[in-house]
Amino acid sequence: MSVELNHTIIHSRDNRESAEFLADLRGLEIGPEWGPFIPVVLANGLTLDFATIPEASITPQHYAFLISEAEFDTAFSRIRELGIAYYADPHQKLPGEINHNDGGRGVYFPDPSGHGMEIITRPYGG
Repeated sequence: MSVELNHTIIHSRDNRESAEFLADLRGLEIGPEWGPFIPVVLANGLTLDFATIPEASITPQHYAFLISEAEFDTAFSRIRELGIAYYADPHQKLPGEINHNDGGRGVYFPDPSGHGMEIITRPYGG
């Protein structure tokens, strides 16, 4: 039996702001609002369902997105255009740099709710 992840909930201080941030940065579709959730639809049908909760209750999580080289160029240009701080590493010790791990490119940046977002062009360890 195959198992696929269908959706996950991402806590945010403002579900609309966080969903629009990711959708704008990656050129993704925002699905119809459903109850307290605003879903962002990924290529494989997985939805990231953003839900507003009190900011003090948010535990920052990490979300890594595997994208093509061309998509990286577009997203990275948008990150710089918006003035978003970015780093080559998850511990934010290499600001303003990208990494070239495993022969690809990757960059880490925060979303509006403080989650650690990452875009990579090759899976690590591959």
